[in-house]
Amino acid sequence: MSVASAGDTHTMNFVCPYRRAAGLAISTIAASAALGFTSLAPGALAASKTEIKLGNTVPYSGPASFYGAIGHATVACFAKINDDGGINGRKVTVISLDDALQPPKTVEQVRKMVEQDEVDAIINQVGTATSSSVRKYLNAQKVPQLFVLSGSNNFQQPKEFPYSTSALMSYEFEARTYGQQILRDKPAAKVAILFQNDDYGKDYLRGLKSGLGAQAAKALIAEITYEQTDATVDSQIVSLRASGADTVVLAAYSKQVSQSLKKMVDLGWKPLVYISHVSAQVHPTLSLVGLENTVGVMSAGVVKDPTDPTWHGDADYKAWLAWMQKYYPKGDVNNSSNAAVWATCAAISHVLKSAGDDLSRENILRQMTGLREFAAPMLLPGISMTVTPDNYNIFRKIQLLRFDGKRWVPLGKPIGE
Repeated sequence: MSVASAGDTHTMNFVCPYRRAAGLAISTIAASAALGFTSLAPGALAASKTEIKLGNTVPYSGPASFYGAIGHATVACFAKINDDGGINGRKVTVISLDDALQPPKTVEQVRKMVEQDEVDAIINQVGTATSSSVRKYLNAQKVPQLFVLSGSNNFQQPKEFPYSTSALMSYEFEARTYGQQILRDKPAAKVAILFQNDDYGKDYLRGLKSGLGAQAAKALIAEITYEQTDATVDSQIVSLRASGADTVVLAAYSKQVSQSLKKMVDLGWKPLVYISHVSAQVHPTLSLVGLENTVGVMSAGVVKDPTDPTWHGDADYKAWLAWMQKYYPKGDVNNSSNAAVWATCAAISHVLKSAGDDLSRENILRQMTGLREFAAPMLLPGISMTVTPDNYNIFRKIQLLRFDGKRWVPLGKPIGE
């Protein structure tokens, strides 16, 4: 498919950089060849009668390339949606570009998609720092930045940044729940936290302190950071052990969580561990450590784990698996990120369908903030999505989980705000 903007006399195909690098035949992106800034006022653009353009940046390269699967899955989701008739009679073009999880690259790619490709919205962006780097720009341009794959407070500020919304449970809410759970189960716990030295990690620190409440000053005995570019976190884990902690919160991405757990095994250190839900994949995060070495690890979730046989007779799982096999056969069916993207893309589709024939950026945002208790496929029982104009925390309930060596086992019922 080749698309020209009004006034254009020619088009050219842009191929996603990761496609050349990895040889993946996911999609060829057709976009306008117009250069420079759009002459229209911010927010004035609306989707054409035949097409909706959605932009996406993910790390297909670099140390966080594991999360490139999110871009592949997003493209595959909308391929199915298009085969099913599209959205309100319009086909969806997804322009998915590599930013290597580096903010300067994110800025470059997003400006291209907004000013040259004239996307109607940016969706499913990966990373707190990267997505934050374009938040002010997108809001100034009134371009919806929807379902950012970050639970940072940066994307839950409807007054300051109304066009930026999150797709994940709030990191602060998650960590606060961990702190409260620690106090209930282990009142005398000596708690330590390893956190990424950015807004993502700092949200966890703030939430953990809130959950520990009046006990925070006494219970939280070590706060250690790492940089996302660090080759390993071995030295940090050695320091955490030396602190005397018996309970550890890992506010880290998949790579660093695997490294942390491996180092704990090497040291023969067995604290109670809570891990960020963004890294709670059985495969590869835990399997890289050895599942037998991760029994008892705690986390929280909102999405059904596709490795859990509990769900294999479930209608949601069967539909998801059929999609994976047809539209994303190279994808890992054991990677829960693919299930999360399936749920998020269903919600994006719902928002766009709700906009009807008015696919202006303003109306897309209006429909986003009108999302109420949407039970997206592959969400856990009792979990739904809600966004209101004054509250952008999309998940008002989360499910505490404990790993038993094979699967994540729910602890009680979902916990609400």
